[in-house]
Amino acid sequence: MRRSTPNCSFVAQEQRRLLAALDSLDVAAVARILEEFVTDERKARLRGVIAARLDAVTVAMDAPHDPHNGAAVLRSCDAFGLQRLHIIERAEQFLVSNTVSRGSERWVDVRTHATTEAAVAALRASGHELVATRPDGALTPRDLAGIPRLALVLGNERDGIRPDLAAACARAVRVPMRGFAESLNVSVTAAILLEQATSGRPGDLPEPYQTSLYARALVLTVPHAAEILAARGMRLPPPLGGTPPPPPQPRGPKPRRPAAAPAREERPAREERGAGAPREPEGG
Repeated sequence: MRRSTPNCSFVAQEQRRLLAALDSLDVAAVARILEEFVTDERKARLRGVIAARLDAVTVAMDAPHDPHNGAAVLRSCDAFGLQRLHIIERAEQFLVSNTVSRGSERWVDVRTHATTEAAVAALRASGHELVATRPDGALTPRDLAGIPRLALVLGNERDGIRPDLAAACARAVRVPMRGFAESLNVSVTAAILLEQATSGRPGDLPEPYQTSLYARALVLTVPHAAEILAARGMRLPPPLGGTPPPPPQPRGPKPRRPAAAPAREERPAREERGAGAPREPEGG
């Protein structure tokens, strides 16, 4: 089963560094400065997408292994307006294929949990009901839109949903099928269920968080954002501002160049007479 492929990244760690850098800034000021460099259409697009983002629906993946599947689920979360994706890592870190995610890792917050207990506690604290995905689930996709706060639980490609996580799910949902196939790829299942789960739901992110997302979007998409902000007296910390240059080293005395050897005096070459030239007469 695929695990390591070219152009993959551990997005949770990268996001933590990014968000830590943004947290040190006045995001409202960042937004005011950088939006001068985008068109009105682009500003409207960013604000519209962010206003429609959902906190009420999220996804919890149980120990995803294949970076292509993880990236495809992440991309579906972005496409259907989810702001958060929860990952129960268990034994290995969440790895994403960037060629599949196509930049969705910039817009969806990935929250990782080392254990089932930690993930379940976080989701219950935010008021989400955990609903498992199983072929024998009593719920159908249309039922998901009626759950006020939903955490859709997706299983591992090989092992499905582990028993400790399944026990935390009071209900389960199935994707109705009438072919010979008994199941679908985890990313396909996610896309089908999220389309139904998010249908008709208005965006529900708090205004301060929307402002933070707007500033993040501008920092990540405006060319030379770090240089623009630095010119206004707002320096971005790494990784947004890049690696700071090393401090200048004190200059010592320049080494003396060795004295050049005296040039060898060249005697002028005798002028050659042309062939057949007459000789001058000797004497007076």
